[in-house]
Amino acid sequence: MTETARRFVLASRPVGEPKTTDLQLEEFAVPQPGTGEVLLRTLFLSLDPYMRGRMSDAKSYAAPVPIGGVMEGGTVSEVIASNNPKFAVGDIVLGRTGWQTHSLSDGASLRKVDPSLVPISTALGVLGMPGMTAYAGLLEVGKPKAGETLVVAAASGAVGAMVGQIARIKGLRVVGIAGGADKCRYVKNELGFDDCIDHRAPDLPGRLATACPNGIDIYFENVAGPVLDAVLPLLNTFARIPICGTIAHYNDTAPPAGPDKLPSVWRMILSKRLTVRGLLVTDFATMHDDFQRDVSGWLKDGRIKYREDIVAGFENAPRALIGLLRGENFGKLLVRVAERST
Repeated sequence: MTETARRFVLASRPVGEPKTTDLQLEEFAVPQPGTGEVLLRTLFLSLDPYMRGRMSDAKSYAAPVPIGGVMEGGTVSEVIASNNPKFAVGDIVLGRTGWQTHSLSDGASLRKVDPSLVPISTALGVLGMPGMTAYAGLLEVGKPKAGETLVVAAASGAVGAMVGQIARIKGLRVVGIAGGADKCRYVKNELGFDDCIDHRAPDLPGRLATACPNGIDIYFENVAGPVLDAVLPLLNTFARIPICGTIAHYNDTAPPAGPDKLPSVWRMILSKRLTVRGLLVTDFATMHDDFQRDVSGWLKDGRIKYREDIVAGFENAPRALIGLLRGENFGKLLVRVAERST
């Protein structure tokens, strides 16, 4: 093939907020598939908050991207050449091939996506890792009961929007927290939350308390920071806190200023018998079939809605990731890398 492939590699580890120069765009020859391999052309690249952690070499639940390594990321791709009998040219597949326009795979980690059933981009969002995170985190860690109150941070985002909508289906009162009036209107008017609080407006604690007159039974944590500070006093006895992310601190270079709040939080966990659990979607692989069945059905009957924020052009991925960490995206953030050829 004469086409040139491109990839973003990690050029340097960010200090604080990432810079576009921390990721370097390289060209390379389009590889040729060997025995049992398929050649993939990336159509959509998913951008997600966890990527900031992969850029750091701090100890975590997953290995960091090495300097010079291709940046980590989920993708939807098209098979453009195949030496694997399980895949044909033109097949659309979900994989984790990273920030590159072309890649090789032996097929073991690929899952076919049927373009006739749903838009292929949903395999990276509402029917993908974010949707599964919301589904498993709420149902298995949150343990929702009809009539309870749930608060979810980053409520207009890919995970938060799903958490709130599933909670509504399960009969809970749902209060979202989002950044900006437009996002809050969307969360209430389009997604059907009972209320949504703009964390950028004054007196977040007071407005949240008004929206939750019976306290909070489940807090789905995506943000931490001042949002968590507003939530903590409102937690009911035996409240549950699935921790999916702490994006307010991803770019921190030092501990937050002010008094050490850990002792008081520890006492609250004890006295209120709170359940606090970190959430990794890989812990719930056995729920995948249930997730696909339930969410596909809810999408079909209109009980689940979703929004995508699609950035055109592979070269714009670094700037889009920086914007994601600032809260600039509105919905599931994707990069459209190429159009389907079939």
